[in-house]
Amino acid sequence: MQPKKILLSAYACEPGRGSEPGVGWNFARELARHQEVWVITRARNRPAIEAELDGSSCRTLHFVYHDLGLWPHDLTFEKHKAAMELHYYLWQFGAYDLARRLHSEIGFDVAQHVTFVRYWMPSLFSLLPIPFVWGPVGGGESMPGTFHRSLNQNARLFEYSRSMFRWLGEHDPLVRMTARRCAVALATTRETADRLERIGVQHVELMSELALAQTDLKRLGQMSWLQNEPVRFVSIGRLLHWKGFHLGLQAFAEAGIDGSEYWIIGNGPEEERLRALARELGVQRSVKFWGRLTRGETLQKLGQSRALVHPSLHDSGGWVCVEAMAARRPVICLDIGGPSYQVSHEVGYKIPAHSPKQCIEGLAAAMRAVADDQEKNKKLGETGYRRVAELFTWNKKIQMMLDVYTKVLQQDV
Repeated sequence: MQPKKILLSAYACEPGRGSEPGVGWNFARELARHQEVWVITRARNRPAIEAELDGSSCRTLHFVYHDLGLWPHDLTFEKHKAAMELHYYLWQFGAYDLARRLHSEIGFDVAQHVTFVRYWMPSLFSLLPIPFVWGPVGGGESMPGTFHRSLNQNARLFEYSRSMFRWLGEHDPLVRMTARRCAVALATTRETADRLERIGVQHVELMSELALAQTDLKRLGQMSWLQNEPVRFVSIGRLLHWKGFHLGLQAFAEAGIDGSEYWIIGNGPEEERLRALARELGVQRSVKFWGRLTRGETLQKLGQSRALVHPSLHDSGGWVCVEAMAARRPVICLDIGGPSYQVSHEVGYKIPAHSPKQCIEGLAAAMRAVADDQEKNKKLGETGYRRVAELFTWNKKIQMMLDVYTKVLQQDV
């Protein structure tokens, strides 16, 4: 494929960050190794981006900044979720006007929406008179209804509100327009792909938004395998109800593995409830809450654990699953959402999510299997590392994107 001019919409885009800011930054940086790339992003991302690019010889990566006037500059998704959603929606209009003017000057070949990764929010870049690639986008995953009974009132309200906002988004004329006008939509999960097809997308392909740099793959792959006791499990992420850590705790208690430990890394509104649950289950002395750690500290703890437990109930991504696989650690997850796509039965344990009781029993059985069979753990870990190297590196992802560009430019989709 000859070099093309690619325009990216990346509201979240920041070097040195995980989650969506990391997706935006890494996607743009890695794509610029092959194509000439322009990125429209928030003005608040400018200091971090320009500090990272200071002295860089990359002449194929260009950033253009846009933000709304008379709006708090320090909005963060963790603290101001509702305000961020509204800001993002309104940001689209000014970003499109900027994109239209840039296109008249530069003449882009393809436009692509990269972040936010939400299928139920529009991208006005679809209005540009060039092929438009939507995604990867997610958000189509839902918590199985049988699990709602195990939630407290606030968590049930969150799930109801999430479903309502998705329904409203699916019926937003701008979202429907985005669906009709995109040449191809990239869905992070099968659940999202189904919803995209339902709102009018003609061509959908599955593609995770997750990828590791070669340096991260090498670093994680060098972690040594644990031979000694104790058998230690780890869960990593924000302590939110839908992350399912309460299921992990109940499974750990039911597994009853002598001398075992369960480490939980992260903070969030569910922390006190989880601590109380550990006391109620009688495993508080075997459970360690580490709070929020740096990425380096988190990976160190991962390396000191036998397996990752990630019982998320609706997750489009699951960065930590890919990192655990790269570290040759088996992954114990639920067979739904992003982790179901990332984790195969050859690299870990995927537990069906029919009901809380069945799920807890399945997680506990997987924990006992990890404790009992070191040779199988090694085999799962080695296969997991190879799976990441083959499917979840930025080199592989960008090659997949170049193939998508070729198809849309040749009108093969």
